[in-house]
Amino acid sequence: MIGHELGGRYEIIERIGGGGMALVYKAHDLLLGRNVAVKVLRQQFVHDEEFIRRFRREAQSAASLSHPNVVSIYDVGQEDEVHYIVMEYVEGHNLNEIIKERAPLQVDEAVRIASQICDALDHAHQNQIIHRDIKPHNILIGRNGRVKVTDFGIARAVTSTTITQTGSVVGSVHYFSPEHAKGVVTGEKSDLYSLGIVLYQMLTARLPFLGESPISVALKHLQEEFEEPREVNPLIPQSVENIILKSMRKNPQERYQSAKEMLHDLETCLLPERRNEKKIDFADIDDEDRTRVIPAIKPQHIGASPVRSRPVAAAAAVDEDRDERPEAAAKPKKSWGRPALWIGLTLFLLLAMGGLAWYVNHKLVVPNVTVPNVVAKTEADARKELGALGLEVDENVIRKFKPDYPEGVVYEQSKPEGTEVKKGSTIQLSVVAAKPLIPMTDVKGSSFEDAVKALVGKGFKEDNIKQKSEFSDKPVNQVISQDPGANTDVDPDTAQVTLTVSKGQEQVKMPNLLDLTQDKAVQKLKSNGFTADPIIEQEGSYTVEKGIVMKQWPFDPGTDAEPGKTITLTVSSGYPSDALKYTYNLPVAPTVEGENSKISIEYSDARTSGQSKVWGTKTIKSTQVFPVDLVLSPTMNGIVTVKRDGQIFDTYTVTYEDAKNGTVPAITLPDNSGGDPGSQDGNGDGNEDNGDNGDNNDTTGFNFPGKGNKNNHGNPGKGKKNSETVIYKQNH
Repeated sequence: MIGHELGGRYEIIERIGGGGMALVYKAHDLLLGRNVAVKVLRQQFVHDEEFIRRFRREAQSAASLSHPNVVSIYDVGQEDEVHYIVMEYVEGHNLNEIIKERAPLQVDEAVRIASQICDALDHAHQNQIIHRDIKPHNILIGRNGRVKVTDFGIARAVTSTTITQTGSVVGSVHYFSPEHAKGVVTGEKSDLYSLGIVLYQMLTARLPFLGESPISVALKHLQEEFEEPREVNPLIPQSVENIILKSMRKNPQERYQSAKEMLHDLETCLLPERRNEKKIDFADIDDEDRTRVIPAIKPQHIGASPVRSRPVAAAAAVDEDRDERPEAAAKPKKSWGRPALWIGLTLFLLLAMGGLAWYVNHKLVVPNVTVPNVVAKTEADARKELGALGLEVDENVIRKFKPDYPEGVVYEQSKPEGTEVKKGSTIQLSVVAAKPLIPMTDVKGSSFEDAVKALVGKGFKEDNIKQKSEFSDKPVNQVISQDPGANTDVDPDTAQVTLTVSKGQEQVKMPNLLDLTQDKAVQKLKSNGFTADPIIEQEGSYTVEKGIVMKQWPFDPGTDAEPGKTITLTVSSGYPSDALKYTYNLPVAPTVEGENSKISIEYSDARTSGQSKVWGTKTIKSTQVFPVDLVLSPTMNGIVTVKRDGQIFDTYTVTYEDAKNGTVPAITLPDNSGGDPGSQDGNGDGNEDNGDNGDNNDTTGFNFPGKGNKNNHGNPGKGKKNSETVIYKQNH
């Protein structure tokens, strides 16, 4: 079977289990793309026609179960002599493996598992399905802890022929109920007995009955008592043991009356007020098979009226009492009490027998009903009409598409109109099903003409195929979308198909985004029809303010662009990390102290790319210091130029390294009250006390050397003995 495609749909992957009746394989559903479990009947059962018929019916019944703790049935089929059931595949382990690995289980875990099994059984019993083979092997535990019960309905399909051929009762003898072992009809309470054994095994790590052969085990189910759970595992609460004791009673009448009743006990047994409850006590119930002690019948009682028997010892005591009474007391008085009692009992028995006869006659004598004609009526109306007459509708409704009938209408009934049947008989209906749908063909990527040709070939009407055009990055006339979508179930005769084809790429003019803020640039892109969100990149800049767009790519402003294309915007993140801000304190003196001089300051730095920029213009009468803020880069120094009364007075250079290391040279400024300045080259005839190059600092931090040349590199100029030149140090 490995590698075989069962039914042309289920590819068998590996064998994952098996039992006395079937083998289980893991398979892949090629149509739906999911893993499933496939149960395949063993070959010895495939020639029993009655078994096959009942097997299919029971598999369909199991498929009707829909419960989170029941393995779902997906499909039932036959291929040659292979009969199979396709069901849900559960990733995990079965309970038998878990018990072998780590039993005894924790009480709360065992109760939780038993509760989910019981919930599944309650759902099945309400749908008239008896499991008949509850055992750990048929309980699957998923990876998420969810309990799944499998193999519903299979045991019911066994016939007497099957039992004779195999020589054993189908099922697992260690989990048999006593009535199952006897071979009599089993019901809901048999499933609960088996569940009790499973709970017993989870909590004790052993089975209640063991033997050398299956027959010896079956006899123990019938005759012997098992060792109570708490004697094996004292950690089991009394409330949990009570559930096991009640579910495993040999007399079905003493067990739980339904799975719902047992489920309620399981859900509440671990509550604090119940854990140490009193041990359950069962009153002895008479059983016809039990050995009894029957009192002896005295000769004088033969032929007497049947009265309630008395024990011999009690009768002897009464006789002795009579012998001791006086003669007058021994003679009983006449009383009407006893005859009235017997008359009342007789009347009661007659009435009861009459009522029983009427009940039996009412139940056994079933009236005849004439079958009505429900053909051409809706299924709902047909069910209503048949139900009003006391007739049942077979659950297996035949559903088939009929082009001449509307959907949901009865087109045939199993018993024709006018047939006389017993009330309660079953009528099978044949109902018109919806027209079979086909999956919509995927035509995306084809040209419009090829797509139409392919759809018409599948039965679609050409008049129902419409074209719609849109701009896209796909070639012109190529189908880029379709409605209905691919693989959607549709009726080709009536389906309206819309094919959207490409008109090619739409072109728009690229807007100018430079010098805009990031938000405004994004908004402008959207307003100009660009649909994709732009890519934002950050880059440092000396010349562009932080947050301002300084580059756009791949389209330049004013060029044709594709609206669906992604635009990259480079936004200034401010000065680069190696930028250096420096405040240059510039001292400026008037031409003549006390008289007005017009001062103009210009500068260039990394922000101006070497181009001079006016800092400002001032009118001064005395020496003043003006702070000039510079931004320096490793490749761009700062230059400050001072003009006095329209003439360039001096130019100062601040290098990146000096500013970084704090070594910017001091600024020397002449005092305008001194003598004649020296010549332009700075070689004046100053006195010997002048020109000390600023070494004698006073308390104000200034020196007063004579005036030197333009760059202060020459010797001091000639002046008075006490004339001095001011030096301003840069303190940064």
